[in-house]
Amino acid sequence: MMRIVLPTHLWRLANINREIELHIEGAITLSSVLDTLEDRYPMLRGTIRDQITKERRPFIRFFACGEDLSHEPPEAPLPTEVASGAEPLRIVGAMAGG
Repeated sequence: MMRIVLPTHLWRLANINREIELHIEGAITLSSVLDTLEDRYPMLRGTIRDQITKERRPFIRFFACGEDLSHEPPEAPLPTEVASGAEPLRIVGAMAGG
């Protein structure tokens, strides 16, 4: 089981806890995690990535093990600590402004 931490607006939309656990079939990549997350919580489709292109939304970031994974290829394997559940994958709503 791997752990995912969601930003407030997404866990409230899905009516779940801030941190959830998911069982991922096959390789644990950002793409497979998001596919599983959207299958389990359909109300999150389109909130993290575009439903058609599967590209990350501009103000969403992915962090794990102190690293920003937002610009990594979606099919790249996630760190072993994340895959094992020792560290969570954090989905963060980025801030902008001036």
